[in-house]
Amino acid sequence: MRILLQQQDTGLYFEDVGRLTGDTSLAMDFVSSAAALEFCAKNKLTGMQIVLKFDEEKCDIVLPLGASAPRPGDRPSQTV
Repeated sequence: MRILLQQQDTGLYFEDVGRLTGDTSLAMDFVSSAAALEFCAKNKLTGMQIVLKFDEEKCDIVLPLGASAPRPGDRPSQTV
């Protein structure tokens, strides 16, 4: 499995700072979804989603990152 960042509007994958690609083999592969989230926060990337890419495309999992998406280090809210 590969962990990729994809621009939601275009469907293009993050290759490098300032570069997007339609070719998943050229896309930057992250070691974890947390690392991908941190990268987005650090580089102020918006409109992205995490794609868990498997050998069989029908098994891919897409995780949209929205304004309400948790950031690394956030604690879950607790209700009393």
